Amino acid sequence: MRLLAAALAILPLCAQSPGQKLAREIFQQLIEINTTDSSGDNTRAAEAMAARFRAAGFPEGDVHVLGPVARKGNLVVRLHGAGAARPILFLGHLDVVEALRADWSFDPFVFREQDGYFYGRGTSDMKGDDATLAAAFLRMKRENFQPSRDLILALTSDEEGGNSNGAGWLVTEHRDLIDAQFCVNADGGGGHIKNGKHLFMAMQAAEKVFLSFKLEVTNSGGHSSLPTRDNAIYHLADGLSRLGKFDFPVHLFDVTRAAFERGANIYGGQLGADLKALVQNPGDAAAVARLSAIPLYNAQMRTTCVATMLSGGHAQNALPQLATAVVNCRLLPVDKPADIKRTLEQVLADPKITVTEMNQPVTTPYTPIDPKVMAAVTASTNKFWPGLPVVPAMETGATDGTVMIRAGIPTYGVSGMFGDEDDVRAHGRDERILVKSFDEAVDFMYDLIKRLAM
Repeated sequence: MRLLAAALAILPLCAQSPGQKLAREIFQQLIEINTTDSSGDNTRAAEAMAARFRAAGFPEGDVHVLGPVARKGNLVVRLHGAGAARPILFLGHLDVVEALRADWSFDPFVFREQDGYFYGRGTSDMKGDDATLAAAFLRMKRENFQPSRDLILALTSDEEGGNSNGAGWLVTEHRDLIDAQFCVNADGGGGHIKNGKHLFMAMQAAEKVFLSFKLEVTNSGGHSSLPTRDNAIYHLADGLSRLGKFDFPVHLFDVTRAAFERGANIYGGQLGADLKALVQNPGDAAAVARLSAIPLYNAQMRTTCVATMLSGGHAQNALPQLATAVVNCRLLPVDKPADIKRTLEQVLADPKITVTEMNQPVTTPYTPIDPKVMAAVTASTNKFWPGLPVVPAMETGATDGTVMIRAGIPTYGVSGMFGDEDDVRAHGRDERILVKSFDEAVDFMYDLIKRLAM
């Protein structure tokens, strides 16, 4: 998913590290197993990985595939250590969002290498990271590496949606298998590239809160030959139009403020100047306007709410009796759901539009990053990208890290994968990742796990 020059094309096979060839094989195997909620099979992917671990010599009792329903299996693998400290959990998810062949330039479930990129559904979110984790565990087993503590790998189901979230199920039903001193969540963090340049390594320290609202307008309807201005679709459309023009206020907190402060020095130019101005004065209208035009920074500055689904009417020749929409909000962890709902109702400005929460929002507490974990991430980053800064960041999407944090397991988002800020294709058409970035991430994750395990 990164648009770079041909200089970042695939490394020759002879230049591959011991783990890269294996990781690519795992990557391809995972991409070509459909793990969507509608028609995929997470258990098949989990079993495929389990077979690799068993073949590598992991005892049967340390490799588990288990889940609440048939297609929603989760993989849990344990590499035993010396017991000097409590375990470390490494977390990823095997499921992917839906991908229709008609929407893509090629089959999304066929692993494709082209022009220095790997293509396929899940390449960036997040089967590439799954492959780096699995390859690291297999390599450590092959090398007879004994960590100071147990290392646990969990690759789970339904992070992207569905009724069988694997992380939550493991926490409640099999806590003993995944209990740890802390968790490294490879679904968060990762490197940033802009204009072909590696800028920084992000380490997730906070996460936005997922909350969807259902908007609904009802009407008695009637015959379409006798229209009235009291039309359910028009009421809803007018309200959504007002929402589309609205921005929630800028609200910086410690994580985003620190990220913008460091970013100001990293980017330079107008972007760097705007980030600096925003930190000094969040009311700087000119800086806010320019940053708001960039989706990445707009989402970091404020809570966002956007219409994602729309439905209305029941017949071509009838006035609509019902019109509905879904508005998905991503709340800053310092904003309150009740305040966001109240603001939505004010912006929609129509008493005929009812607003109802579709899910129970759960605000996840965040704590400062453990200095020892930050030191390990920084050391591994500097080994492969000398001098590259490590920046705490807020995840604008949602991950299973929140499940672990609420269960009392501190969780940090760390990925060795770099992506172009101007070419984000996760959940979208022709999802891709740089081949070179993947290969580098394989070695980064292996190095980081060993540092944390010593």
